[in-house]
Amino acid sequence: VQLQASGGGLVLAGGSRTLTCSASGITFSNYEMAWFRQAPGKEREFVAIISQSGSTAYADLVKGRFAISRDNTKNSLYLQMDSLEPGDTAVYYCAADRNLGQLRYGMRVDYWGPGTQVTVSS
Repeated sequence: VQLQASGGGLVLAGGSRTLTCSASGITFSNYEMAWFRQAPGKEREFVAIISQSGSTAYADLVKGRFAISRDNTKNSLYLQMDSLEPGDTAVYYCAADRNLGQLRYGMRVDYWGPGTQVTVSS
């Protein structure tokens, strides 16, 4: 099983970035999917989640600026990030689990990707 996140990089404050998580080795459509992030010196935090049926939820800090989506035909998860702020600087991780509740709180998650660095410069 592999979750590979890509799309990270350096972006100016106010800019946009799209992250992609490509999954292999799992039946992607059977999994709830989420993005988490971890900033230097801080604990990993929830960013956004999308259910098998396409229902979404967001952390308050990113609500209205980020959008999570999935394409089951491509085994891919996306995170569209707009109006980026320096506080969004972090390593972003995608995660997969068959239990929505477990995934939302990052507990006993089935699979984690290795992460991609997003740096927002002011």
